[in-house]
Amino acid sequence: MLIEICASNIQSALIAEQAGGQRIELCSGLDGGGVTPSYGLIRAACKQLTIPVNVLIRPREGNFVYDATELDMMCEDIRFCKSAGANGVVIGALDANGNLALDQMQQMIEAAEGMDVCCHRAFDYTSDPFEALEQLIALRVNRILSSGQATDAYQGRELLREIVQKAAGRISIMPGAGISFKNIKEIAEVTQAQEFHFTGRKKVVQPNPGGDIPGLEWWYWESSADVIRQTIAALNQD
Repeated sequence: MLIEICASNIQSALIAEQAGGQRIELCSGLDGGGVTPSYGLIRAACKQLTIPVNVLIRPREGNFVYDATELDMMCEDIRFCKSAGANGVVIGALDANGNLALDQMQQMIEAAEGMDVCCHRAFDYTSDPFEALEQLIALRVNRILSSGQATDAYQGRELLREIVQKAAGRISIMPGAGISFKNIKEIAEVTQAQEFHFTGRKKVVQPNPGGDIPGLEWWYWESSADVIRQTIAALNQD
């Protein structure tokens, strides 16, 4: 089974690799669901890591309905990721009716030619996940990151199981959201998925003599080697 760790800074990405992560999803702004990281972070991760780096392509927080300017930005970010040596990109776009924006998806896939492509949790907002599944297979997307259209992958495990069965090996279904050492084994057993996505993060709080200013807090998230190892061990437990 493959473990992907979501990392939002270079320290987290390096820790995740050392702790047994087999692929990184690189992003920024975890508390807002993740947005595209800086070019500097992308270059550093691709240069310093030996495991594959897939980069989240999302120009802002909020919904997944994008205008032409935002689409151009995402395609430009994808082309940069390719030039920086990223293994793949994590993309998604919807129309106002909750369907995949197929034209926009196609343009991003063309920009990513030769790269690994994952559809992110925009999939969890589609009005018909089984129709979206077939559309993504037709687009030759490599995998879908999903919580089973629920708050977390544990709550969505039954739908994830159905999606995995329907996919029948034509595309990888990767459960993600809220995965921990407490639930990963059951999620794996129920869904029969072969890839799993989680952060394994901890809050890093440093001394701050001035006190926190709202919106400028002194703490930050960082991957925890102990949490990652514990979660991997739980998955592999007999």
